[in-house]
Formats: sequence, C-alpha cells, structure tokens
Amino acid sequence: MIIRKRLAAGTCVLFAALTMGLTPVGASAADNPDGQPTAAPKVELVLDVSGSMRARDIDGGSRMAAAKQAFNEVLDATPKEVELGIRTLGANYRGEDRKVGCKDTAQLYPVGPLDRTEAKTAVATLAPTGWTPIGPALLKAADDLNGGDGSRRIVLISDGEDTCQPLDPCEVARDIAAKGINLTIDTLGLVPDAKTRDQLSCIAEATGGTYTSVRHTDELTDRVGQLVDRAADPVVNPVAVEGAKECTGAPEIKPGLYADRETFGEHRFYRVAVAPGQELRASVSVAADRAVDKDYGVLLRAVTEHGREIVRGSEAGDGRTDVISTGLRYPKPEQNDDESDEAAAETVCLQVSNSYSAPASVKTTPGLPVELTVDVVDAPSAASDVAAFGLGRGWWLLGALVVTGFAAGVLWGWISRWRVAVWRTN
Repeated sequence: MIIRKRLAAGTCVLFAALTMGLTPVGASAADNPDGQPTAAPKVELVLDVSGSMRARDIDGGSRMAAAKQAFNEVLDATPKEVELGIRTLGANYRGEDRKVGCKDTAQLYPVGPLDRTEAKTAVATLAPTGWTPIGPALLKAADDLNGGDGSRRIVLISDGEDTCQPLDPCEVARDIAAKGINLTIDTLGLVPDAKTRDQLSCIAEATGGTYTSVRHTDELTDRVGQLVDRAADPVVNPVAVEGAKECTGAPEIKPGLYADRETFGEHRFYRVAVAPGQELRASVSVAADRAVDKDYGVLLRAVTEHGREIVRGSEAGDGRTDVISTGLRYPKPEQNDDESDEAAAETVCLQVSNSYSAPASVKTTPGLPVELTVDVVDAPSAASDVAAFGLGRGWWLLGALVVTGFAAGVLWGWISRWRVAVWRTN
C-alpha cells in the first residue's frame, strides 16, 4: 500500500492544499479580454429511456425512478447562466421494428434558459419504453448544441450499450471531436456491465470527457450536478500530458489543469520550476472508472531531482467513492544575495502514485483517469503564513488546546483530591 494514515500534521497539509485556492493561473485566460459578456455555456442531458430502465436495482427502486429524482434535484440547482436542455433516446417507440426503434430520439426540453417547472413536468412524463439508439442521439444532441462560442457539454446517462449498430457511438463521438466545436461528452453508466462500461468509456475518452459508474441515486445526482456546474466553469478542458516513469525526462508543466492516465499501481513524474519567493500548490484526483478492489490510495509527492522528498499529500479510500484526491504546498524561501542566478530556480518533481488493484475479470488498460492541478504563486510574506510542520497558523490553536487541557487536568485533579479529603474527614 502506498497510503498510510499520517498524524494531524499531514491532515492539515492536505486540508490547506485543497482549500487555499488551487485554481490554475490559466483560468483567467478564459475570460473575455474585451470585457464583453461571454456566450452562455450549454448543456444537454441525454437520458436512456429504453425498456431496461425498468430494472429495480438502484436503492430498491427502478433505474428510471433514480434518473427522475436526480434530474429534478439537478434542475433545482442548475446555475442561472447555464442554458440546459434534455434529450431522450428510446422513449417513444414500443414496437419491434429495428429501423424505427433506432430513430427513436427526441428533444424533451429545448436547450435554452431554464424554466424549472416546465422541465420537471416534461421529465415526469417519461416511462421506459424501447430501444437504445445512443449513436443517433449523440448526433442529434450535437446539433441541438450547435451555434455560439460558449462551452458545450453532453451528459449521457445510460444503462446499456447501443442496440443500433453499425452506427458505432464511439465513432460518432470521435467525429464530433474532430469537428473542433468545443463539445465534451461525459457518460454515466447505471449499474453497468463490462460491455456497457467499455462503450461509455470510449465515448467519453473520444471528446476528453469523463465516465462514471453509478449504483446509487445520490451518486447519480451528485455527478450530474457536478458536470452541469463544470459547464459554467471557464476551466473545463484539461491539457493532455503524459508523465514519465522517472523524474529524469519527465515533462515540464506550467500552472494549469492537466489530464493523464495511470495504470494500476503506477508512479508518474512531472517537472515544475519553482523560483525563490514562490509557492508550489498542487492537487491530484484519480478516478476509478471501472470496478476496483477495496482499500486503495493516492500519493502526491514533491521531490528534488535527486529523489529527496520535500513534502507529500496522501489519501486512502475503501470503495465508497469513484474519485479520490489529495494535495500539497511547497513554499520556496527567498534567494540570498550571495546565491547565483543559475541556482535561483529549482526544479521540483511531482510524483503521482496509486495503489489501486482490480479483479482478474477487469481490464487494466487504458489506465485510470488522472487530473493534476498545478499553481505557482507568490510565497507568503510573513513567516506565520508558511506551513510549519504542516500546521501553519494551526500551531496557535494546537498550543491553546494543549495549555487548556493541561490546566483542566490540574484543576480536575485538585478538585478530586479535595473531595476525597472531605469524604474521609466526614
């Protein structure tokens, strides 16, 4: 196992890293430099309403009921700046004619400013019905989102693989990506089998999206909500990067958001330049996009080029979540006047490791999705702002708690001795 639970200092480092604003410097690049309002982000939820959605294997209810509940909660929480639409596949045709069934996709609610009541009313009418034409639905959804310069995102929720071959949904997704229209497809599999998981993963990978397996209603609600919220975030497209097996030869990365894939139990390295008076902040998330064994962990280390550890962040999991994250901070002291310019900048190697394993029946390729956030900011000017042994200003609180505990213990001991003395006297 990579992961071992650290003491309070390690926990505070992780908390600081994840809460001290790890927003990449490149985020501001997405803002309109002319000060004009940017185009509204657009999202279309594409829901599988085929007959298999009747299955009652999500929290004691049907898959359709879970999807409806998730949609209603997501509609309530959709940011006002997001234009949202809903498209269905397999919702209307009940017959056995394959040609007709493979054309069964319709826009339930048009992409545009959201009327929550109207959208919820439309969702309430859905009932599991027919085929699973994923490819045709993706083509239509891309047309629904056509036009404008804002970000566009399709969120596909399905419980089975496409039944309308030879129109391969993966090829459809690749064609959409090749058009360069800034459209991302994220996929969610409801209680998926291996074939469904492979196909939905392929669709997501083709456009730089994500795939998530879902087995509970709250997981579906949370993930769809995250993806809708992400559409409103100007930093939505990570830069693809491939880490090296050793620090030597690792790619040098600048502040920003990066995407990579890491096989089970692998270590990958990335290089970041940190100048005196700067602070490196980094976080990493590794997603389990397939079935994995319980008890796993993620480690993020900052080391020198010679392998000496500077600081680390780690987190462990036991199968309760599909994504696990950790982070770290490294403030580099100001340069002394007698140091040469050549020695000023330091190359810090970020090592990302995981201790995932998988059942023998699960494919281990491609690797697990990795998102790495890197930021380099001005280091704190006051010594008290620098994390000291991972606690920073938390030392004041820790000291106060120690003194308070000691005083309380002495007082309680004195009172106890006094009470015993009084009891013996009487």
